[in-house]
Amino acid sequence: MQTGKIGVTSENLFPIIKKFLYSDHDIFLREIISNAVDATQKLKTLASKGEYNGDITDLKVQVKLDKEAKTITVSDNGIGMTAEEIEKYINQIAFSGANEFLEKYKNDANAIIGHFGLGFYSSFMVSEKVEIVTKSHKEDAKAVKWSCDGTPEYHIEEIEKEKVGTDIVMHINNDSEEFLDESRTAEILEKYCKFLPVPVLFGKKKEWKDGNQVDTDEDNQVNDTDPTWTKMPADLKEEDYKSFYRRLYPMADEPLFNIHLNVDYPFNLTGILYFPKIKNNFEVQKNKIQLYCNQVFVTDSVEGIVPEFLTLLHGVIDSPDIPLNVSRSYLQSDSNVKKISSHISKKVADRLAEIFKDTRDEFEKKWDDLKIFIEYGMLSDEKFYDRAMKFFLFKNAEDKYFTFEEYEKLIKDSQTDKDKNLIHLYTTHKEEQYTFVEEARSKGYDVLVLDDVLAPHLISRFEQKHSDKQFVRVDSDVVENLIKKEDSTKEELSWEQKQELSPIFQAVCPQNNTHTFIVDFQDMGEQASPMVITRSEFMRRMKDMSAAQGGMNFYGDMPDNLNLVVNTAHPLVKKVVEAKDKKLGKTLEKLVADINTQKAEIGELEKAKEGKKEEEVPQADKEKMDSLNNELAKLEEAKREKLTDFGKKNKLAKQLVDLALLANGMLKGADLDKFVKRSVELIK
Repeated sequence: MQTGKIGVTSENLFPIIKKFLYSDHDIFLREIISNAVDATQKLKTLASKGEYNGDITDLKVQVKLDKEAKTITVSDNGIGMTAEEIEKYINQIAFSGANEFLEKYKNDANAIIGHFGLGFYSSFMVSEKVEIVTKSHKEDAKAVKWSCDGTPEYHIEEIEKEKVGTDIVMHINNDSEEFLDESRTAEILEKYCKFLPVPVLFGKKKEWKDGNQVDTDEDNQVNDTDPTWTKMPADLKEEDYKSFYRRLYPMADEPLFNIHLNVDYPFNLTGILYFPKIKNNFEVQKNKIQLYCNQVFVTDSVEGIVPEFLTLLHGVIDSPDIPLNVSRSYLQSDSNVKKISSHISKKVADRLAEIFKDTRDEFEKKWDDLKIFIEYGMLSDEKFYDRAMKFFLFKNAEDKYFTFEEYEKLIKDSQTDKDKNLIHLYTTHKEEQYTFVEEARSKGYDVLVLDDVLAPHLISRFEQKHSDKQFVRVDSDVVENLIKKEDSTKEELSWEQKQELSPIFQAVCPQNNTHTFIVDFQDMGEQASPMVITRSEFMRRMKDMSAAQGGMNFYGDMPDNLNLVVNTAHPLVKKVVEAKDKKLGKTLEKLVADINTQKAEIGELEKAKEGKKEEEVPQADKEKMDSLNNELAKLEEAKREKLTDFGKKNKLAKQLVDLALLANGMLKGADLDKFVKRSVELIK
C-alpha cells in the first residue's frame, strides 16, 4: 500500500474547490459523469485506431445511490487508469488528461468534455471521502483503489477488479444528504446529463402496479445520446423539430419557427433556436436557451454568447469552442464569443429572410407573434436592423401587410405633406381610437396598427434614419391637420374671441390630476364632430417610452396634456355661442368697454414713460399705473368668472365635452351616469 501527498501548492485548495470553484454544488454530478463519458469516448477512439481490441459495443455510465452507506457511485466501462496515471492525473491537480489525449488524437478523438483536470475534485464539495476503483484497458494492468478524505493526503493500493473501467465512490457528508434522495439525483441528471453522447443509467424503469409505481427489470436510461441538434438538417422533418421542442419545454405552446445552426468554420457550433409565441411581456421569457459543450449542459444564462435580442428565443446551442472558466459554469468574454454572437445574429436574419421569401403567407400569419423579436433586434443590433428591413412588416387597420418599401409606394401620393415629408399615420389601439381611424380613412389615408410596447422606440429609430418620414398617431390632431397639404385659408378666430370662449368650455372639462386640457378653436366644417380631443404626438410618445422602460421619469410623472379642439363651424357649438351672447351680451359689452378704457389709459402712461429713466417717472404716474393694472386684472377676472359660471350651467356645452370624452373612452363611473341622464333631459 502506498501513501503520499497530492501535488498542490497550498492546503487551502480543497476549501476553495468546495466553496468557490463551482457556482452550484449540484454540479459535482455533472463533472463526475462527464469524466466517465470522456473515459468511454477515449476507449472508443483507441479501438478505432486499433490500439484496443476489447468489446466496446456496450459502453455506458451508471449512477447508483446507497442511502444506508451514504454513497453515490458513478461507474463507467471506459479507458480506466493505471497507478501511474492516477499519480499523474489525479494527484497532480490540473494536469488534464483530456488535454494530453486530445493533442495526441486531435484528428479523430470523439467528444472529450474535460479541459482542466479539475472536474473530479468537485466531488469533494459534497463528500467527506472519495474513492476511485479503476482498471486500465492496458494489457496486464493491475486494478487499483485510490482514496482521499479531502486533505492533501491520499492512499492507493492494488485490488482485484474484473472489468475495465472506473468507479467513483463518493461518501456524502452530512451537509449534502439531499443528494442521496432519488428524486433529487434524477432532477440533476435531467438538468445536466439528458443529452450526453453515452448512455447514462440510473435505477430501473418504473411502471404502475396496484396503484403504485414499482421498478421493472429494465435499466432506466436518463439521456438521449443522439439529440436532434447533432443531426443534419437534411435528415430531419418538421415533426422532429417540434418533438424535440416538446422534450425541452413540455409545458410550452408550439413554436413559430426554428433555425438549425450547423457551423464548422471559423468555429464549431451546432444548435436549434426556436421562436416561441410571446406577446408584449417578453422579459419573463429570458434564460430559455440552453448552452451545451459537447452535449454537456453548461448554463441557460447565455447573454454573453447570444445577442441580447435573441435571448428571447428558446432552444439549444452546443459548441466546444466557447471559452469557459475552469468550472465550466461561466462564459468568458473574448473576441471568439463576439464572433459567435455576431454569426448567430446573421444566421437568424438570413433564416427569417428565407422564410419570408419562400412562405410569405405563413410569415404574415405569424407576424403578430413574431414582431417583438424583430423589433427588439432592430433596436439593439445595427447590422440586424439593416438585414431585417427586407422582411420587417407593417400591418394596417385592414389587416394587410407591407414591407417598408411596399408601404411607401402605397401612401406616397396621398400622404406626402406640403414640406415633402411622407406621413405614416398609425393607431396604437384600433378600437379605442376607432373614430380617429375612420376619419383618416374617409380622407383617403391609410392607417398602420403599431400597438406593442416597442413601437414608440422603433418609430423614433425609423425617423432618425429617414428624416423625410414621420409617424403621426391619428388622435394627435384633427384630421385636417394630420397631413398639412397647404397653408390654411379658413378664417380663424381672433385672440380676443378665443379668450372669450375658452373659459366656457374649460369650465366643463374634467378636473383631476391625471389630465390637463388646453382648449383650442378650429373651423373643421359643419359635418365634422363638434369637439375632438387630441394628444400631443411628442408628449404622448415620451410618456409611452417612459412606461415601456418600467420607470417613471420627467415625462412619466407629468399628467397627460390633452387638446380639446372646438369646431367653430358646427351648429351645436354656434348654439352655445348664441346662448352666451344672449345671456351675457350686455354684461360682457360693459366689461369689455371698461377693460378697453383701462388699457387705453395704461397705454398713455406707457407712452409718457418712453425715453425716461425709472427715477425720472413721477411717483404719481407710478401709483396711477399700479392702480390701473390692479383694476384691469379685476375686470379680466370678473369677465372670466362670468364666462366660467355660464359654462358650468350650460348643459349643451357639458354635453359636447362629454361626447368628446366618450369617443376617447374617458367617460366613466359617475360622469358617465350623469351624461346618460343629461342626454335623456336634452332629448325630451
